[in-house]
Amino acid sequence: MDGCNQMFNIPNSLSALRLLLAPVMLYFAWRGLAQPFIVLLGVALLSDLLDGFLARLLNQVTEFGALLDSWGDFATYWVMTIGVWWLWPEVIEREAFFIAVIGVSYVLPRLVGVVKFQRFILSYHTWGAKASGALISSSVFVMVAFEVIWPFHLAALFFLLAELEEVAITLVLRSWRSDIASVWHLRREGKD
Repeated sequence: MDGCNQMFNIPNSLSALRLLLAPVMLYFAWRGLAQPFIVLLGVALLSDLLDGFLARLLNQVTEFGALLDSWGDFATYWVMTIGVWWLWPEVIEREAFFIAVIGVSYVLPRLVGVVKFQRFILSYHTWGAKASGALISSSVFVMVAFEVIWPFHLAALFFLLAELEEVAITLVLRSWRSDIASVWHLRREGKD
């Protein structure tokens, strides 16, 4: 696959879509427009589910795509946090402890990555990170739409475990690389 096709493909377009939707979602949240914010957030989260699946299905997995996906995730999850803060401040206040768990869990592996590899975005795309991202985003929907809180609490704890796995991966690796399914897979490979 030539360089141009590696950059411009369906999976990368879906990842780029998340980056483009981020400022629009922020605008809607700032204006207090909860419905359009939730719709665009749903589109962004759906694109996150599809981009990696399509990259593997269409044999379009690239390091550029992995980094673009990670930046799209970064933008989407920060915009989701800010949007919920602006639209539902009482939720942020009530769930401050679990939000702090998520925040610290998110920052810790990135700090370890900066120290060891001089990389903030690690792009491991572990199974745990994928699952916890889906759990957090869906639990936020359930929390703001139906006021059911316990799924968010479980998702925050699962996210903590997934991010600790990313710390372990960074500590095991001798040199950085993307797309590592789990620390177990890395150890099974016997290489890094």
